[in-house]
Amino acid sequence: MLIKVYGSAVFGIDATTVVVEVNVDKGIGYHLVGLPDNAIKESNYRIAAALQNIGYKIPGKKITINMAPADLRKEGSAYDLTLALGILAAPHQINSEEIGDYLIMGELSLDGSLQPIKGALPIAIKAKEEGFKGFILPNENAMEAAVVEDFKVYGVDNIKEVIDFFDSGKPLEEVQVENQVEFSEQSSHLDFDFSDVRGQESIKRCMEIAAAGGHNIILIGPPGAGKTMLAKRLPSILPPMTIQEALETTKIHSVVGKVKNRGLMRQRPFRNPHHTISAAALVGGGSYPQPGEISLSHNGVLFLDELPEFERRVLEVMRQPMEDREVTIARAQYTVTYPSSFMLVASMNPSPSGYFNDPDAPLTSSPMEMQRYLAKISGPLLDRIDIHIEVTPVPFDKLSDERKGEGSAIIRDRVIVARKIQAERFSSLEDIHYNAQMGTKLIRKFCVLDEASKTLLKNAMQRLNLSARAYDRILKVSRTIADLEQVDQINTHHISEAIQYRSLDREGWLG
Repeated sequence: MLIKVYGSAVFGIDATTVVVEVNVDKGIGYHLVGLPDNAIKESNYRIAAALQNIGYKIPGKKITINMAPADLRKEGSAYDLTLALGILAAPHQINSEEIGDYLIMGELSLDGSLQPIKGALPIAIKAKEEGFKGFILPNENAMEAAVVEDFKVYGVDNIKEVIDFFDSGKPLEEVQVENQVEFSEQSSHLDFDFSDVRGQESIKRCMEIAAAGGHNIILIGPPGAGKTMLAKRLPSILPPMTIQEALETTKIHSVVGKVKNRGLMRQRPFRNPHHTISAAALVGGGSYPQPGEISLSHNGVLFLDELPEFERRVLEVMRQPMEDREVTIARAQYTVTYPSSFMLVASMNPSPSGYFNDPDAPLTSSPMEMQRYLAKISGPLLDRIDIHIEVTPVPFDKLSDERKGEGSAIIRDRVIVARKIQAERFSSLEDIHYNAQMGTKLIRKFCVLDEASKTLLKNAMQRLNLSARAYDRILKVSRTIADLEQVDQINTHHISEAIQYRSLDREGWLG
């Protein structure tokens, strides 16, 4: 007899339904077709042991299994449960009347228990779209899939529970998640707080501007100045994620199996890859493409510590994704696209010794050594970083001060107000949400200067020898500073403050 059971395959961040057709006929043999990978081909051993340990067995007949569409590559062990139920239902070992109404996925252990799968959220979204009654999957993934509203999700621990559900009608417990309640309860929780930072008031102001406008930022300073500490606290002042942003971010993390035992991600991601990372690990790729660090930091922060220590080739592959806010990975038979709208925060020492050209420093580097070190970062990459700021060591009197500084919650409130102003400004534009995303046309439209501001910017560019690429960046940053003050017109003090944040564009910066 022929039976159809339904599973799913994930490509990019979207799922495709897979029809598992199981036919049992006279003879002996086990034939699995439909472009399965080795993990799926080995499933018959896991299935045989699991069924035997719960009191069932694979029928001693000719079993032919087709995974349709047959020209689509299937990978992973998540089809074990799908295949096992098809093998039992086809020869009528269990009741199969409603088995085609549910999407079923899970990896089997030899004792019949279920192991977690990857991509449960996009699979659940697709199952709802295609009208399935529900989704049966391992308990560890149930909270993740239950994020999909108005759709039944059943988490199970053992294949015996699924067999009893179809064969004898024993009910499964539906998993439900109150998205709005849980999201609002935990989205304001902060792991790091700016109140812990002693001194560095100018840098905290700079981080506030970066958060308010979504600007990329690079921190330059000697070891121990607080660059990493400041960077780790940036997510604490970013606006809370919306439900839509949380869903997008959770889908990406679901694909790589990082969303177990929880529903929507409530905190903006903060990714901090080591400088030995490969290009494929950073932007995504592999034989079967997976999201890279830039996609895992979607709607959050990507922190690259010690930027010049990364391979130049690795950094260069970020240039297009930073501009397009998505990355496309092409293979011979298919192409996948992952979103990658992130804030880049980079930190670096000014020289190999770690110190500026300062005779009082423990180790010094010559201007030529500093220039050679900074040249490891290409101009086009720096062109995509709006704010450059120098971080100096904190003096002892500020380090020993017991008074706490301004907390992240207070700074975040100001950032949220500035973001609301930008959301209203760009409400008629589909892909623009904050100032850092503005192109040349929008800069000319929304960053209009009065005569005094034009004169100040002109003089600054001539006297400080600012590069041409700094012009648009200064205008965008000054627009954000004005938004933080809740004023429509960009004034001279907005321009003068924005000019300070272009350290690496100044001729003679290295002394």
